[in-house]
Amino acid sequence: MSAEPTLEDIRRFWNENPIYSGESRADPGTREFFEEHEAMTLHEFSGRIPPIYFRFVRAGTRVLDIGCGIGFWVHQFCRLGARVNACDLADSAVELTRRRCRLFGLQADVRLGNAEELPYADGFFDHVNCQGVIHHTPNTVRCIQEMHRVLKPNGTACFSVYYNTLYLRNPLWYRMITLLVRSWIRLEGRGRESMLWATQPEELVRLYDGKDNPLGKAYRRRDVNGMIHGRFDLLDSIRQGLPRRALPVRIPDPVHRFLSRRFGLMIVYLCLKSP
Repeated sequence: MSAEPTLEDIRRFWNENPIYSGESRADPGTREFFEEHEAMTLHEFSGRIPPIYFRFVRAGTRVLDIGCGIGFWVHQFCRLGARVNACDLADSAVELTRRRCRLFGLQADVRLGNAEELPYADGFFDHVNCQGVIHHTPNTVRCIQEMHRVLKPNGTACFSVYYNTLYLRNPLWYRMITLLVRSWIRLEGRGRESMLWATQPEELVRLYDGKDNPLGKAYRRRDVNGMIHGRFDLLDSIRQGLPRRALPVRIPDPVHRFLSRRFGLMIVYLCLKSP
C-alpha cells in the first residue's frame, strides 16, 4: 500500500468495489439490488432518514450529489422533485447510478467527476450533498472549497465525514474496545470481516470501507470547523452511523437512534455558504 495514495488508486478501488458489493443477495445493477440496498440503508437510519439531509431540498431545488456511489441520494432527491446532478470518481458508480435512473424512471444528469475539481460552473447549485466521500480523497480541504465554488449565494451543503471518536484517539481505549467487540461485531463485504483486528486506529478507519481501500480519514469536530471557516456557516450537525447490520442482536429503532446519536461513526454537517 502506497504511503500517499493517488486519485487513480482511489478510483481503481471504488471501480472494483462498488458500494454494497459483497453484501447483497442480488446482482449489482438489478432492481432487486437497489431495492435491497435502500431497505438496508433505511434500516441503518433507524427506520427514517433524519431531516438534516433534506432541510433545504424541495421541488425545483438544483441539487448536486458528489460521490453518488450507486445512486441512493439521487433517488431520494428525485422523489422530492429536485433537479438533480450527480458525479463520481468511479466509472462503475456512474454506470450504476445511470442504470438506477433508467430502472426507476428518474431524471438526473450523472457524470464522471472528481470532488477536488468538480466539472461544474461557479454558483450553479442551490444545494450540495456529499455523504461519506471527502474523507476518501487526498485533499479534503479542496473538496470543501469546490462545494463552496459551485454553490449559489446562500446555497447550502450537507456533507459527512468519519468522526475521530475518543476511542480512536486513545490507543489504550482503542485496544480495549476492539478486543472486547471483535468476536461479535462483523461487517460483511469488501474484505471487512477482520477489520477489528487492526492494530492501529488509522488502519481501522481505512479498513472500514474494504481491506484494499487506499485511504480513509477521521476528523475531530474542530478539524472540520477549521476547514469550513470562512467558507461556510454551520447551521446544524448530528452524529450518525452506528452500523446496525454488524451487531449480533436486533435492536429497536428508537434504541438504535439513541445509540447512533451518541456513538455513531460519522458526523453530518449542514452549512450555509458564507459570502
